[in-house]
Amino acid sequence: MDLQERFAAGDLEAFEVLFRQHQKHVYAWIVRIVRDSGIAEDLTVETFWRIHKSRARFNPDGNFGAWAYRIATNTALDHLRKKRPETELPNDLAGHPNPDSAVQRETRDQIRQAFNRLPAKYRLVATLALIEEEPYDKIASAVGISSSLVKVRLFRAVRMLRKQLSSLQVRTPNHERK
Repeated sequence: MDLQERFAAGDLEAFEVLFRQHQKHVYAWIVRIVRDSGIAEDLTVETFWRIHKSRARFNPDGNFGAWAYRIATNTALDHLRKKRPETELPNDLAGHPNPDSAVQRETRDQIRQAFNRLPAKYRLVATLALIEEEPYDKIASAVGISSSLVKVRLFRAVRMLRKQLSSLQVRTPNHERK
């Protein structure tokens, strides 16, 4: 009986081996989604608890890593739906560097707030596609949707962000009063 068969049959040692093999990858995946290492640690524990609890439904001939990513994604998505955490965005996402750091900070905060107002399913796809630059097929596999639906959700997320951000009126050096 191989490791995955033993895991599906309830062997605790097999689960521990799979946990050690996949823990770092699952944690890194969750960090990419929730953007907070402390929360990701908790969600990684919860993910492996769910994996252990669902072991009877695991197909031993399947890909354990892909199955673990799927459960991790669902765990992180459940968290996003409940908590709506701050999402850290790269500093350069706000556009060209602005010499006025207060304006830059305000713009970044407004972008972050707009991003956090996205529905969780759109925020998840936008985070993985736009910030983490994950390929659509990997996102689709982890979320359990088609690549086409990933593209649709990303398109809708960008459209929502543009709508929210179009009302921003940030004063820049090019638009100062004369």
